[in-house]
Amino acid sequence: MSRDKFIPFLKKLKSNNNKEWFDKNRADYTVLREALILIIDEITKKLGKTDKDIESIDPRKSIFRINRDIRFSNDKSPYKSNMGAYFSAGGKKSPHAGYYLHIEPGNCFLAGGMWHPEADILKKVRQEIDYNAKILTKILGAKNFKGIFGSLSEEDKLVRVPKDYVAEHPLAEFLKLKSFVVIHSFDDKLLSDKKLIDYCVQVFKEIYPLNSFLNASLD
Repeated sequence: MSRDKFIPFLKKLKSNNNKEWFDKNRADYTVLREALILIIDEITKKLGKTDKDIESIDPRKSIFRINRDIRFSNDKSPYKSNMGAYFSAGGKKSPHAGYYLHIEPGNCFLAGGMWHPEADILKKVRQEIDYNAKILTKILGAKNFKGIFGSLSEEDKLVRVPKDYVAEHPLAEFLKLKSFVVIHSFDDKLLSDKKLIDYCVQVFKEIYPLNSFLNASLD
């Protein structure tokens, strides 16, 4: 099964989100999961030349489960209608900033950074922003970076600057953030294009300076 089967399969799964259908089509999902593992393997081998922290990761451990956690959700659909993988130094559950590939009909994207870090880590990142504001400003102001991502996502942004910082801080808007993430959407058709791997690597290379900055706060 080639990579052009991701979107058709996920569309069918969204319309038939039940165990009976999934069990009948589990073999197709398994093949697609293996295809995603190969994609991540190729990406990390190439990206690893730039970011040494991820060159030896196990791509199988970067893939998210297709099963949804429905314990605290009103939506009891058992499966996600997307497939994704996250890889960083220390693995998928590591607090380190990393890289994310999301495959979903009409909503494919590449992302990176640090999403909803724990309170102690969030405090360290904010200190890093305070101490090294010029470095972050340079990263976010780079022409390629701005062209690909715009700026950091403002999801779940605080209304006021955290109490440890003055409201007039030059990077007050970034100190208000609870996640430090950039996102780049791409067309579903890219999944079946032979340029997919190189495209992903080039986008992720632009995220590398941001990840290095964020991870420096953990050292």
